[in-house]
Amino acid sequence: MPAIVVGVSNVQSGPSSDLGHELVLGSQTYFDLINRRDGGIHGRRISILLKDDKYEPDPAVKNTNEFIESGEVFFLFDYVGTPTLTRTLPLLQYYQSDSIVNVAPLTGADPQRLPPYSQFVFNVRASYREETRALVRYFYAKGYRKLGILAQADAYGKSGELGVNDALAAFGLSALRTVTYRRNQPFEDDMSLQVKLLRDAGVDAVIAVGVYGPSAAFIRDARMTDWNVPIANLSFVDAVAMLAKLHEASRKAGKDLTLNLINGQVVPSPDDLSYPLVAEYRAHAAAGDATFIGLEGWLNAVIVTEALRRAGPDPSRIGFIHAMESLHGWDPGIGTALEFSPTNHQGLHRVWLTRTANGRWIPEEPQ
Repeated sequence: MPAIVVGVSNVQSGPSSDLGHELVLGSQTYFDLINRRDGGIHGRRISILLKDDKYEPDPAVKNTNEFIESGEVFFLFDYVGTPTLTRTLPLLQYYQSDSIVNVAPLTGADPQRLPPYSQFVFNVRASYREETRALVRYFYAKGYRKLGILAQADAYGKSGELGVNDALAAFGLSALRTVTYRRNQPFEDDMSLQVKLLRDAGVDAVIAVGVYGPSAAFIRDARMTDWNVPIANLSFVDAVAMLAKLHEASRKAGKDLTLNLINGQVVPSPDDLSYPLVAEYRAHAAAGDATFIGLEGWLNAVIVTEALRRAGPDPSRIGFIHAMESLHGWDPGIGTALEFSPTNHQGLHRVWLTRTANGRWIPEEPQ
């Protein structure tokens, strides 16, 4: 029987490529398990067709258009990033008669969660608004009132900045200062100016809306100038890749740069085997490959595989959409049921927090 082909356009090269590599590896590992152990779904193997968009909008649009025009791809999957995904949303609307949907993009931004595009996207992960709300509440409960923001200078950064300020407004506050950096900026770049601007503004805690390279560079330059305020990041940063950068920089500097860091997560810790999903992931992920982003890819694959199972032996795209919507109340193994329905394409709202201790990420209780 012909394979079920899943179209993935995400970042496979450039400074942020670990995000795409880890996400696809997590999903591919689960699909490989299903193909090997079960012979696929209803006798059909699940196959990923992967294209690199370099975390840039124009290649993402080109790749998506090729996926749809080919007629070979059953649904779109594991996209990475706000600036890339948002530019592809009009294509889904334009081709809506083809009933092709985008499932489980790695972004918590608003556009695909709101009309007119929400009907074409199934979001698994919690939104950036939910992540930023959790981080703001955490800092507020700890007594911090003078928050600053480091944001990527694009739609992703703006989405996170709006989320932080909306959450602060509930406490009658707003961010003291927002500074930015350009997308795809490498770790080697100097971020001391951004550090100085926030420090001079009197910021006592920072929420960063970035990816692992520049976020790690900001932390490096803050700590090297003995500015030791707590610095938080969203799940999209790729906390494991960021910490690896900081460990390397710490060895060169002869100073621990990993202290006082907080991170939002949209999946449990990959070390917490009390969750059935995590236990199965760890049983099949190669040593050293178990990451938050990899676990998210595994979770995404578990969810779409269950939908394909429910869609039957000869699934149509419409049938797959109905199967995804039927997952309401189903727990994929994380102690939280999905909320998908015909009127709701947002699967999860849960946010986990982690903090650094002894150079690694450990769970931290939300406030």
